[in-house]
Amino acid sequence: MAELLIRDLEPEVIKRLKLRAKQHHRSLQGELKSIVEAATKMSMEEAIKASNAWHKRLSGHAFSDSAKLLREDRDR
Repeated sequence: MAELLIRDLEPEVIKRLKLRAKQHHRSLQGELKSIVEAATKMSMEEAIKASNAWHKRLSGHAFSDSAKLLREDRDR
């Protein structure tokens, strides 16, 4: 397997990454691997294709105004 080296990360970024790793019960390396894998699951071409499919699937449907629903809920 290949290895990556990321240089010049700000200390605050490393601190947040370590915290995130701890929250997910992973090592820092495990958390970074998870982030990179998640970020590379879908190519741009695949994302555009999926987006177009959703646009096609949802076109012609009427949707309620969610702002109105939120206001009504807050007023209860």
